[in-house]
Amino acid sequence: MELSPLTAVSPLDGRYRNAGAKLAPFFSEAALINYRVKVEIEYFIALCELPLPQLSGINKDLFEPLRAIYKQFSLADAQKIKDTEKITNHDVKAVEYFIKEKFDEIGVPVEYKELVHFGLTSQDINNTSVPMSIKEALHEVYLPLLNSTITILKESANDWKNVPMLARTHGQPASPTKLGKEIAVFIERLEVQLAQLKAIPFAAKFGGATGNFNAHHVAYPQINWIKFANDFAKDKLGLQRSQITTQIEHYDNLAALFDAQKRINTILVDLSRDIWTYVSMDYFKQKIKEGEIGSSAMPHKVNPIDFENAEGNLGIANALFEHLAAKLPISRLQRDLTDSTVLRNVGMPIGHTVLALQSLQKGWKKLLINEAKIAEDLENNWAVVAEAIQTVLRREGYPKPYEALKELTRTNTKITATSIADFIETLNVNDEIKAELKKISPSTFTGVDLF
Repeated sequence: MELSPLTAVSPLDGRYRNAGAKLAPFFSEAALINYRVKVEIEYFIALCELPLPQLSGINKDLFEPLRAIYKQFSLADAQKIKDTEKITNHDVKAVEYFIKEKFDEIGVPVEYKELVHFGLTSQDINNTSVPMSIKEALHEVYLPLLNSTITILKESANDWKNVPMLARTHGQPASPTKLGKEIAVFIERLEVQLAQLKAIPFAAKFGGATGNFNAHHVAYPQINWIKFANDFAKDKLGLQRSQITTQIEHYDNLAALFDAQKRINTILVDLSRDIWTYVSMDYFKQKIKEGEIGSSAMPHKVNPIDFENAEGNLGIANALFEHLAAKLPISRLQRDLTDSTVLRNVGMPIGHTVLALQSLQKGWKKLLINEAKIAEDLENNWAVVAEAIQTVLRREGYPKPYEALKELTRTNTKITATSIADFIETLNVNDEIKAELKKISPSTFTGVDLF
């Protein structure tokens, strides 16, 4: 069966291809091969610049044609490497053979060809390629989308800054708040976690078969290979090299990165559920798009499906992030192969997160605030001012104010503005205090402005 959005197994390559396509340049098989080619080429050039004695005579005019091998990398190039892999049964060795063929085309002297992949193991290539791909995907796709989501939330928080709203704790009416402030809660949470995510370095392993530069050192013991590798990772690849490793990267920082993304996603799940609930409470209506159908049976329905889709995809993403973070830092002795197959899935949770952010933004743009309903709920819940009244009475030294308000509010009789005013008149306080208490209402008892 020919692969297409209709035949793909993964929904990121099928139904949700628009989201998946954004990450294909970073996490597809062709992309991984391209990153490997880049690492090999940049490593060879770095050896020339060192210079490695055998490479001291190379013409530096060849550097840009060499870089063109990965900068102009094509699907045909990727396919050629995959065809070679069928013979070698080794993906990185196939990349090495491809580069050596390209050297012939460019005119690199034959005596330099065997310095491709000099002293390296495949994980020196994989454990630099993968963090590069993740770093670039986050910076080019994920972070702009997350930042634009936060910007949308900030705009709404500002627009709704002065909209008083009944709060609900344990699902019950509670001291009033403001709608904008409740959105600002999520903004603060996201920004704090985003700062933590950005502080996590993108780590790489680069040190030979078991991390000790064995082959490098035995060939050229006079060269400071640790400094070379550190400079190469930082200056050529934009990565921080882990200093003492086995054959593979520790993945501890990668696990921290996935945990940070998981926490951000958890906050977004919380947000999605809250907005879904506000829609169900009629605090928000949704813009109706011509031709859209909410239910195949109930014509009146406009469902908050974008927030549901966001929640569902965030859940899938977090399940994968959880496994990646838990599994990758564990490897038997100096290396087993379990990380290899798992690492091929790093694009999946990022893809589902991207899809969720797109759904969240789409749903948010449909929201229409229903201030009349919000105000109605406040007016129907005058009992919430009991906290305000008893607190002022405490200030005045009034005996057992909490108990007095408890007796008033814990009845089956509806508490209204009138019953509150009547209650205030029965209090043994002066007229000035009574006047102060009567100014309190559900729409004014909203606390201080926090942003």
